[in-house]
Amino acid sequence: MPITVTMPRLSDTMQQGTIVRWAVKEGQKVKSGDVIADIETDKATMELQSFDDGTVARLAVAPGQAVPVGTLIMVLAAAGEDLAAAAGATAAPAKAAAAGSAAPASAPTSSTAVMDPPRASASHSTNGQDRVFASPLARKIAEEAGVDLGRLQGSGPAGRIIRKDVEEAIAGGQRVPAPAPTSRPAPVPAAGAALASRRVPLSNMRRVIAQRLVESAQSIPHYQVSVEVDMAALADLRQQLNDQLGSQGVKLSVNDFLVRACALAMHQHPYINTRWNGAQGQEAIEYLADVNIGVAIALPVQPDGTGGGLVVATLRAADQMGLRQISSQSKALSEKARARGLSPQEMSDSTFTISNLGMFGVSHFTAIINPPNAAILAVGAALDRPVVKNGQLVPGKVMTMTLSSDHRLIDGAMAAQYLATVRELLEKPATLLV
Repeated sequence: MPITVTMPRLSDTMQQGTIVRWAVKEGQKVKSGDVIADIETDKATMELQSFDDGTVARLAVAPGQAVPVGTLIMVLAAAGEDLAAAAGATAAPAKAAAAGSAAPASAPTSSTAVMDPPRASASHSTNGQDRVFASPLARKIAEEAGVDLGRLQGSGPAGRIIRKDVEEAIAGGQRVPAPAPTSRPAPVPAAGAALASRRVPLSNMRRVIAQRLVESAQSIPHYQVSVEVDMAALADLRQQLNDQLGSQGVKLSVNDFLVRACALAMHQHPYINTRWNGAQGQEAIEYLADVNIGVAIALPVQPDGTGGGLVVATLRAADQMGLRQISSQSKALSEKARARGLSPQEMSDSTFTISNLGMFGVSHFTAIINPPNAAILAVGAALDRPVVKNGQLVPGKVMTMTLSSDHRLIDGAMAAQYLATVRELLEKPATLLV
């Protein structure tokens, strides 16, 4: 009997997936655990493994094609089975699925491939005279972090270097100049070059972003409250700490202080850490015991206009973390996100979100709530501005924070009180160290 492989559900919100790249070809033998494809979901690009041994009889979905969960994507011939017979036996169902049959509510029970994020895809390149076998994700993370893959020992199948190997090298402080890439980046249009009209199909991620933001804007009664924060004391403390901890590879960002301040302030204002719950007529306010801070991360846009998007990485139990742990986890999640390697677990269960555009010089903006959160904090840059202290006009650093809140859960005064506490923690930053 041929073994059918269908599009699995790789996240809780996934309705369809796109085959970004096949790691196998027709006629190739595969073993259980081998990576067979890279699949783009609504949240990330993930590597797909086979559960079974066999020979690829047919690849039913072309790269770049989006198909619903449950659609047949590949057929394996069992040992001793004729490839042509195996491929032909499932031709009709494949065509029906590709035509848009309904996706099942849960992962199919037939023999399927499943996602295992730490495993590598079977790609390789040359580094000098030696062949370095590494997954595309591991290669991307290593390039951004400055890790030489030639110095790593792979723990993946056949000794391939996988994401975990690179992350362990980064955590161990192994950062050495990586060899210059052999391929050239896509050319950037010269200044004054004419723009060309074109149409770029939506990625799964961009489609879900559009759907969720429209739903949020239309279904949640948003309103905004802004405050200004004197960041001079925090800037001085941050510089002092980074000077002292630099030899240990620690570099605290403003966002690290923000995460800790927002998390700690939840204990004084638990109504911010809530969600709207229940069917119509039975609605309730759910107070959440866990303080999981989501950090919005913008993904890079490629020169051809593809890519981009936004993911929210979750720092779980952020109220129980110190600044160093927040910094370490934030950096790791950010690197993985930009390499499109975050798992669904790393993007779920946030109870509050921070969106910081200060690094782009933005002074002030508002953000749309990330459901089911009750609020999101939009943070601008700390700008040099004159401030009044003790009746005197002196130089200062001022940052604007804007809280978008769900008015069903949070009243204006409640939002203002929460922001006042966050501002106090940031203006007296020593309290964030204990």
